[in-house]
Amino acid sequence: MNIYFFETEDWERLYLEKKIQDSGIQGSVKFTKEPLDDTNVDLYKDTEVAIVFIYSKLTKEVIDKMENLKLIITRSTGYDHIDVEHANKKGITVCNVPGYGNNTVAEYTFGLILALARKFKPMIERTSKGIFSRDGLTGIDLMGKTIGVIGAGRIGKHVIRIAHGFGMKILVYDKVKDNELIEKYGVEYVGLEDLLRSSDIVTLHVPYTPATHHLINRFNIKLMKLDAMLINTSRGPVVEIEAIVQALKEGRLAGGVGLDTFEAEDVWIEEEYLKRDDIPAIKLKKALETFYILHSENVIVSPHNAYNTKDALYRILDITLDNLKSFIEGNPKNIVGVSS
Repeated sequence: MNIYFFETEDWERLYLEKKIQDSGIQGSVKFTKEPLDDTNVDLYKDTEVAIVFIYSKLTKEVIDKMENLKLIITRSTGYDHIDVEHANKKGITVCNVPGYGNNTVAEYTFGLILALARKFKPMIERTSKGIFSRDGLTGIDLMGKTIGVIGAGRIGKHVIRIAHGFGMKILVYDKVKDNELIEKYGVEYVGLEDLLRSSDIVTLHVPYTPATHHLINRFNIKLMKLDAMLINTSRGPVVEIEAIVQALKEGRLAGGVGLDTFEAEDVWIEEEYLKRDDIPAIKLKKALETFYILHSENVIVSPHNAYNTKDALYRILDITLDNLKSFIEGNPKNIVGVSS
């Protein structure tokens, strides 16, 4: 079996090679640092198992060129970079890595919340220049504030747990009510518009699907309090970037914006930017709009880094190998499909 690992760093390769040897997985296993997409798929036509990360783009065209492909494993929870529907039609199994960073991303979410609440960005910029004035650095307490959690799945539940520890009132928007969250943390389930109107802090923890595209947009963002805070550690297109730019220009979202992911983020991520010379105009436009918010004092943008801890990275690799071994043994797990 021809197994290719894409987007792997040297330390990952060393770890995986030893684990594969210890597990007894048989086959030709090869590694590359580059993502898999339409620019290089011809080099990997013999692939039977493609193990990728989020910067690979497994479109219909890419999948069709890999005639021997049987399994795709993404080393991520999200899988919007894979045409899962087309893969399923061709009998190709697609697996993801759920649960590796539930607490990891939740902790990072509160890192962003605290950094904005206590104005870390301007404070650090000043003190690095030897300026120790506290003017304009007055922050807010979290205790007693209302946090609106959009999506109470694996990560959202951890956010709720942490918010409860801070003594916050918790509103939740989710299609399914969890009675345990109501009983344990006193959460209140509300509609999206009510959540936006009532929350001091809004944080998103939903997958990217057609239904969640621009879930926060230029229309409903106006429902938020003028001094509200917005956090997105889920997927970029869940929040319309133009909506954030417009809100900031109008003096809204004064509580700050924390984005670990945003539309057209791949243009700004160095590895992607350096390897491309054909950035679509609309994507470049969105990237330039992000450039505006990068320079706002009350905005923190990070390079899709919420998952990035040593603990979580090793969990990703372990779950990936477990997915691979389970498939080879005829009992695949963590399968995703168009109805997932």
